[in-house]
Amino acid sequence: MVAVLGVRTALHGGASALGITLCALCCGLWLGFLTAAHHRIRALSATTPPPPLAPRRATTAALYAVATATCAAVLVLRAARPA
Repeated sequence: MVAVLGVRTALHGGASALGITLCALCCGLWLGFLTAAHHRIRALSATTPPPPLAPRRATTAALYAVATATCAAVLVLRAARPA
């Protein structure tokens, strides 16, 4: 949700090359997070009981979430800056 609001805010006053690049980066990070989440959902539904979440996968998902939120925050702050 933060990524969507960041993209909306960045493109509201007109698109710049930097704004479009940041939007693309934010969307790519969001898709990476969704991929990590999808792998975990498949692992949870495949076996009983599910295997524990590997630290590497947990770290990857957390880094994707933090990077997406950071990117969206930069978009919002950049758009809120006076011209």
